[in-house]
Amino acid sequence: MLIRYKKSFEKIAMGLLSFMPCEKDIKQLQQTMKTYESDDQWQLYMWKDEDIIGIIGIHILDDQTAEIQHISVNPSYRKEGIGKAMLKALKEMHKNKQLKPNEYTATFFQKCHLEEDS
Repeated sequence: MLIRYKKSFEKIAMGLLSFMPCEKDIKQLQQTMKTYESDDQWQLYMWKDEDIIGIIGIHILDDQTAEIQHISVNPSYRKEGIGKAMLKALKEMHKNKQLKPNEYTATFFQKCHLEEDS
């Protein structure tokens, strides 16, 4: 189930985001978290099963478009379809928007074949 990020999940969120190649530097990671917390156009969601095991973040560009900035799954849960499930749930939440990947999420996005559904 996809839930909206809350400050109380900050450490878990930072841990999951740190798996993204663009978030390896701690200062960059802290800035990213600050952006998600302070800018309404940047929205962070977490995938909760029994525990929080995945994270997906978007930047709302306009009324029709949102760009997927981050997508990460705990390595212990990879190859179980969680990333794809997060993308589908996000599409359901933002039905009125086209979701498009950024340079860091494009490969995974295309692997899920969701660009055909847009």
